[in-house]
Amino acid sequence: MSSVQTSYEHIVLDEKGTPVIAGTTMKVVELIAEKLAHGWSPEELYFQHPYLTLGQVYSALAYYADHQAELERDIEKRLERSICLEKEIRESHLIERLKSKGLI
Repeated sequence: MSSVQTSYEHIVLDEKGTPVIAGTTMKVVELIAEKLAHGWSPEELYFQHPYLTLGQVYSALAYYADHQAELERDIEKRLERSICLEKEIRESHLIERLKSKGLI
């Protein structure tokens, strides 16, 4: 996997141009989505992701601060895609049987 260094110490762009925390597979947008969804502080993000350093978390937050509109559009597209996929996925036969028996 090739990557391009950015001016943010711990952030690189992958081959698709997606900002990723260097040395990990964690996309900046994924960390920011968690921050926005849960209201987590940098320290809580660090606690929730023990494989990241606090410096990596702060670097991702700095990247977000400078690219907020772009990352929020990405989050919105991911949410829309998730909703579409959820509508397309059929319930399993087990769930259907349990519902038909009033068990769930």
